Amino acid sequence: MHSKNWTKTNAEGMQVLSGFYYQKVPFLELDSVDLLEKIPPMERINGFSALDTEKGIFREFKDSLTDKRVYVYVDNLTNQKIKLVHHDSLKLYINLKDSTETDKLYQFLLAKVVKEPK
Repeated sequence: MHSKNWTKTNAEGMQVLSGFYYQKVPFLELDSVDLLEKIPPMERINGFSALDTEKGIFREFKDSLTDKRVYVYVDNLTNQKIKLVHHDSLKLYINLKDSTETDKLYQFLLAKVVKEPK
């Protein structure tokens, strides 16, 4: 359970669970969805790294004076990552072990950000 991202979607949003890290992203609060090769350099507040896995709560270096948290659920650092921005400024980076599953999730979320009016 600690080494894999578990995602669940329903009509209202997406839930991500990895170990004891949990995030809920309502589709109506989804601001943007991007696909990235690399995540930006960040400082880990708590979490762990193991091989190609990166999980936890981080802070971007440029925001080191603030307490803006960035949530990272990356199962494979070598594959592309999805960057979600929700609630105006909250960031979440995620990918799944299988790159085709990550791409399916990206396409699904991209359709949600386009279709759901604010």
